[in-house]
Amino acid sequence: MNPCIYLVIRSKFKMKFSKNPEKHLLAGVPDNAAALVLAEMTRQTGDVLHICRDDTRLSVLLDQLAFFAPDLDVLAFPAWDTVPYDRVSPNTDVVARRLETLSRLHSGKGKSPRLVVTTANAVLQRVPPFDFFKASLTAEAGKTFDEQAFHAFLEKNGYQRTEQVMEAGEYAVRGGIIDVFAPGTAEPLRLDLFGDELETIRTFDPMTQRTTGKIDRFTFKPVSEVALGSDAVSRFRTNYRELFGMGAQDVLYESVSEGRRFVGMEHWLPLFHDGMDTLFAFVPNAAVSLDYQTDEAVDSRIEQIGEFYQARREAEQNGLSEGGMVYHPVPVNRMFLDKAELDSLLSGRAVSRLFPFAAPETKIDIDVIDAGGRAGRDFSAERAVPDADLYDEVRKFVIAERQKKRHVVLCGFSNGSRARLISLLKERAAVVTEVDTWDQALKTRDGTPFAVLPLDQGFRIGDVTVVSESDILGDRLIRSVKRKKRGDQFISDVSALNEGDLVVHIDHGIGRYSGLTTLQVGGAPHDCVCLLYADDDKLFVPVENIEVLSRYGSEQAGVMLDKLGGAAWQARKARLKKRIRDMADALIKIAAERYLKKADALPVPVGVYDDFCARFPYTETDDQEKSINDVLTDLTKGRPMDRLVCGDVGFGKTEVALRAAFVAAMNGDQVAVVVPTTLLARQHYETFFKRLSGFPLRIAQLSRLTGAKQAAQVKKELAEGTLDIVVGTHALLAKTLTFKKLGLLIVDEEQHFGVAHKERLKQLRANVHVLTLTATPIPRTLQMALTGVRELSVIATPPVDRLAVRTFVLPFDPVVIREALMRERMRGGQTFYVCPRISDMDEVMKKLKVLVPEIKVVAAHGRMTPKELEDIMTAFADKKYDVLLSTTIIESGLDMPSVNTMIVHRADMFGLAQLYQLRGRVGRGKLRGYAYLTLPAGQKVGKTALKRMEVMQKLDTLGAGFTLASYDLDIRGAGNLLGEEQSGHIKEVGVELYQKMLEEAVAEAGNGVKDEEKEQNWSPQISAGMPVLIPETYVRDLGIRMGLYKRLADITESSEIEAFAAEMTDRFGALPPEVENLLAIIAIKNLCRKANVEKIEAGPKGAVITLRNNVFPNPAGLVKFIARNNGAAKLRPDQKIVYKRVWDIPADRLKGMRKLMEKMADIATENK
Repeated sequence: MNPCIYLVIRSKFKMKFSKNPEKHLLAGVPDNAAALVLAEMTRQTGDVLHICRDDTRLSVLLDQLAFFAPDLDVLAFPAWDTVPYDRVSPNTDVVARRLETLSRLHSGKGKSPRLVVTTANAVLQRVPPFDFFKASLTAEAGKTFDEQAFHAFLEKNGYQRTEQVMEAGEYAVRGGIIDVFAPGTAEPLRLDLFGDELETIRTFDPMTQRTTGKIDRFTFKPVSEVALGSDAVSRFRTNYRELFGMGAQDVLYESVSEGRRFVGMEHWLPLFHDGMDTLFAFVPNAAVSLDYQTDEAVDSRIEQIGEFYQARREAEQNGLSEGGMVYHPVPVNRMFLDKAELDSLLSGRAVSRLFPFAAPETKIDIDVIDAGGRAGRDFSAERAVPDADLYDEVRKFVIAERQKKRHVVLCGFSNGSRARLISLLKERAAVVTEVDTWDQALKTRDGTPFAVLPLDQGFRIGDVTVVSESDILGDRLIRSVKRKKRGDQFISDVSALNEGDLVVHIDHGIGRYSGLTTLQVGGAPHDCVCLLYADDDKLFVPVENIEVLSRYGSEQAGVMLDKLGGAAWQARKARLKKRIRDMADALIKIAAERYLKKADALPVPVGVYDDFCARFPYTETDDQEKSINDVLTDLTKGRPMDRLVCGDVGFGKTEVALRAAFVAAMNGDQVAVVVPTTLLARQHYETFFKRLSGFPLRIAQLSRLTGAKQAAQVKKELAEGTLDIVVGTHALLAKTLTFKKLGLLIVDEEQHFGVAHKERLKQLRANVHVLTLTATPIPRTLQMALTGVRELSVIATPPVDRLAVRTFVLPFDPVVIREALMRERMRGGQTFYVCPRISDMDEVMKKLKVLVPEIKVVAAHGRMTPKELEDIMTAFADKKYDVLLSTTIIESGLDMPSVNTMIVHRADMFGLAQLYQLRGRVGRGKLRGYAYLTLPAGQKVGKTALKRMEVMQKLDTLGAGFTLASYDLDIRGAGNLLGEEQSGHIKEVGVELYQKMLEEAVAEAGNGVKDEEKEQNWSPQISAGMPVLIPETYVRDLGIRMGLYKRLADITESSEIEAFAAEMTDRFGALPPEVENLLAIIAIKNLCRKANVEKIEAGPKGAVITLRNNVFPNPAGLVKFIARNNGAAKLRPDQKIVYKRVWDIPADRLKGMRKLMEKMADIATENK
């Protein structure tokens, strides 16, 4: 044994390491104990470079290091998240993390030793030369600042100019304000210039765009491994010509020659630099440690690099380069290391290879040291015994370990799961203490410490035993929860009106948006939205009245424009209003009837319920937990529950149903679960059977797949009451079927049932609890309106356990498509290949047969009979095929965890919500999902379609589904929340106005108010003869300007106006007079609403006021006001009020109008 290394492992973990350039096998280091060993190694030897086998292991190790060694300086160096010789660029966040680590390593040794954690893929790829990282630019508040040089630095070093900064590597310029999101910073920076001086540097929140703090100085570093300076471009041109010659129409060469960034150009990285370095050059004295099986990962990656290089070389010869886009791969040795070079770089260093098992007994050719660590205690044997008390076994194990003088630490995946396990252990008289850190855990003497740490397996090392939640409960799915991007931030960009979109004016009907126009109104410029109507008539809507407009929806084909001044629109709107009101009345009536009925109260069974919940292999999301609590509360009220749980596929609705079914069945009631398809019935049955095994409950299924003998047995047991839970299709709705004591009916996707089945469902629901599940989104406004009318729970957040789906937008590339399909097949998964039209499917099928002859493909589309479709889907679910080629029929309903890759053909032909819904079908298991949105090679794609693709890539953090789905609600016809005829109604007035009318109708029906005059869809018109607009010089981007106008139109309180003004100043600089005027007009408009003033026209000599319908809420008060202001105020015969004042100066005019309207609003509301 090497004398330089000895081990002393106690609670305060210690080890001695040598920095001598020797290689050894460090045995007895289970994966989850590696963080402790690496931390000790770093503290003793100085810098350490640890190579993980893959990026999943890297992510897990970083989380564990943060818990076990929070004091350590840990730097992550991930690999690009692309394949070798790809067409797409690596993710900006990944590049930002790589560059931050290389920049920090370049800046020299820190105060404390550093642990650099990387992967086999990352270490094999060459990096820009060491001197590349000298490039930096420091900005300091209060000093002179060269704006031109700063812009040039940002452009050269990979920053992308955008209208609004949201992501790392972006910058935006607005007059004297520059926003930059530099790599390595938690928040972007806002540089405020005054002339050539930098006044302040502020940090701001990218979600709200509001300032959060101040700093004095900041050093900007590159954000791309490719710098597009003149030297780099010249070097690239020379190297490219030397290697590949000059080809016609080489888009990459042309783009770079013009100094423009090209998607995927990073894969030609060596051609931009004068020589390349390796990661080892940045940590010259570091000891190296390697994960178990890293050598195999290195061999596999080197083989993969070779295969991709060959595939690219062969692609052109085989005629697979589409649309004339030629791909010339860089020689392997210029971009990557080979095995010999890697071994040579490791040869002069201390190298430890981690080994999770005991030291091998047979002699091997390197030194072996055993750290003594072993895998933890697994309770799988106890779980397998039907009546065993698992938690008591855990308690006994803890006592036995402590008697051996060992320190036991328990770990849960989340605060919720920890709390649940602690309550179960305390019921068995165990003493457990919550701790937050590893130090606290080691110092705990009163009871067993219980920390929150996601470990997939416990371990023993020294005198410490760590027991994980997985050891106790079996396999769990875990991911760390990262800060979510607010999806609506991105969606608002896309939902901004584009020229040519259909919009609905509340008074004039459907028109076409044709842009923002500045008109002279009363001698002053005023921004107006221009709408085109039938016969090319134009209507100009002042921006402060923009709330009278709403989006029509995305389905615009065959829609007729209304005629300005025609009666057709008003008649159509009135007709629809009556129909909607009837629907709302029916809804209220149903709610009232349900309220008067009685049903059994079903209390939650104490103890056994916690045991059942602990089997759920995920952490509940907040929405999911709230929905579960809502359902359980409903079951205990003694009235029939009728709750709708709404959430996307895979968001955890089934778990809500499971908990309700468990409570009902344990109370002795029968539960029926009705689903629309056989496949879904089978899925639900398997889920219920698995979760309920071990409990005294009997479960069966009834569908087309159930044999006649078995079906008869199920029916008999249901009638006798010996069967507790039955899952089935409409076979459950047969009139011959009887239940002895049906207590809970669970209906999944009710809108898929026919009319007859719905009627039977209504009969079944009479006095039983009903839980309906749907994946159809319901807009927030409607959710609010339905409060108290229909019990509604919304699960809008995806499970934290799901990895974000990595999204690639690229021209159709046969090499990439083949690799994606083969990779998914090799990892045992399946793929969805989605086409926009049935007519595209034959052509794609032919291409797939040539590209991937070894893969089995099956086609499915909506023109097939339901039975054909179901047979194909069942065969695919049984993994008889590798690829399902289909239209958008896969968009809803099915949950297939084995499908983790999706290829979308002609993605430019899909709507944003459709793309999001489709992408949500993959990445449901433990594996990362991949979505390839392919565009036609060599064809120009529309601006709006490109914007959609961009948003899809930015939305890869999940959690925007509901915002998106309700934004594009019309694509899916808004479901059948209130009736069959909804989609027809939406066609008549557009999706947004329909929602608004429905919301008002339900609220009116609920309050019993049916006064036509209560209608709030009107907007006061204000003319003040002064500029009212957001100047283009102040906010350049039209989309952002329109968004601001829309937000302003929704403001109702003066405090909101002040907050909005503060935000505008923060984001764009001091407010120009035109914007000040606009904000004042908005304040006056809100007062006009209160006073029922429809129009106010002000000029140098005063104002003329028009009341809406010539009605004032408090006539007596108005008479007194006119009498008090005798001479200044008078009522004209046409019922208009004239108010005389000298308002020559525009500022006085605004103040005067505001004072006048404040007074009138006070009078209008004084009797209320």
